[in-house]
Amino acid sequence: MFDGVVRHGTILAVVVLVICVLGVLAALRIPVQMIPDLEVRVVSVDTRWPGATPQDVEKEILIEQEEFLRGLPSLERMISTASYGRAQIDLEFPFGVDINEALIRVNNALSQVPDYPENVDEPSLDASSFSQNSFMFFRVEPLEGNPFELDMTLMRDFIDDNVRTRMERVPGVSRVNIGGGAERQVRVLVDPAAAAERGLSPTEIRDAIRGRNRDSSGGDLEAGKRRYLLRTIGRFESIEEMESLIVARLGDSLVRLGDIAEVELSHYELRDRSSVNGKPTISVSVNREPGSNVIEIKRAMLPTVDEINRDVLKPVGMQLVLNTDDVRYVQASIANVWQNLGLGALLATLVMFAFLRSGRATLVGVIGVPICTIAAFLGLLAAGRTINVISLAGVAFAIGMTLDNSIVVLEAIERKRREGVDRLAASLAGVRQVWPAVLASTMTTVLVFAPIFFIKQESLASPTARPPRARRCASAWSTAWAG
Repeated sequence: MFDGVVRHGTILAVVVLVICVLGVLAALRIPVQMIPDLEVRVVSVDTRWPGATPQDVEKEILIEQEEFLRGLPSLERMISTASYGRAQIDLEFPFGVDINEALIRVNNALSQVPDYPENVDEPSLDASSFSQNSFMFFRVEPLEGNPFELDMTLMRDFIDDNVRTRMERVPGVSRVNIGGGAERQVRVLVDPAAAAERGLSPTEIRDAIRGRNRDSSGGDLEAGKRRYLLRTIGRFESIEEMESLIVARLGDSLVRLGDIAEVELSHYELRDRSSVNGKPTISVSVNREPGSNVIEIKRAMLPTVDEINRDVLKPVGMQLVLNTDDVRYVQASIANVWQNLGLGALLATLVMFAFLRSGRATLVGVIGVPICTIAAFLGLLAAGRTINVISLAGVAFAIGMTLDNSIVVLEAIERKRREGVDRLAASLAGVRQVWPAVLASTMTTVLVFAPIFFIKQESLASPTARPPRARRCASAWSTAWAG
């Protein structure tokens, strides 16, 4: 075997060149990020019930959902959290479970819940991993001097409708999160004395508003060859229309909403705040899809931000500004690994020359460094891995092993050359002499890391994992363990 490899050096050189070309192409296609992607193992169920207390949320929503979710196959742990107006259940599955199949099963289990209280939103499902955390952070703030005198607290809906949707169209972006401000809300502040004087309860006022604020379909009407669709328009268009709403009739007099309540355009209760230098802003953070390239996302995102500022925000007196991003840290970390790799290769070259005392032999060993590095990218691409700090550290470690083996083989060949053997015979004799030892040394190193392939758990904690201790306190925490 060694005779054929040595005697057909041209073919071997062509094969190495092909590997190098393919490795370069693979390196250009592999995504770049800070850490490897972690497999998603947690499914979150989020149910909103505006205005409900944690005790009601726990009793009316969590207990009902837990009854059907606790029987999911392969479920390891279920953590339920009840807070003001919100119920959240985190379902943790073991490593290796198909998360798409788990989402389907969770959705099917939730569909069996018989009924929810009035005004409860449909449960939403979400599966996220640690590596999908936000990596770009923006802020929306008024233009210098706030020429339109905007109240940023009320701008959340506008940002959600006009900015978030555009940013989520960027390739590689999985989600754009909005923080700060609050959704707009029409408040009806009932005067208890005026309502009691007319014998109206809050429930009757609520039912009157709800019954009026809706559009109804009236079917269709055929007239000859024409067909008309009938629709009753009833939704409120302004605060004045709400104030003129007839709530009740008392004899010949009409009780309007404006007679017993004050109607104003406001916002929901503030749950989070975002500010820069003491001025209110709206924060915008970007999450990436698993396996996406954060550097490419940033390159595509910045022109989109410029378009949003020019076409959407500037006409209404706002601007979208980049606060910070993790891309710079990714680039710095990757550059640091490459720098250390180059420094290690230089030191290894000096050590090789000091022991071999031959520039040509040292050059042969040094050529193997970039070849092995480029070939490693083929393995990363084939395995679906990414270029990150950990993978590059592994490449550097493998290159060190390659240099060790190269030094042993080259030293054996060089010793044969000094004994007067010609180049071809010295190459064959040197390789035959040391290849069993080189193979044994490489295999022992491989076997040391072989147990890693059998690890069934992730080394990093899930982002939604909480301590397993069950707690039920003022915020109505509840932990249900899958039996």
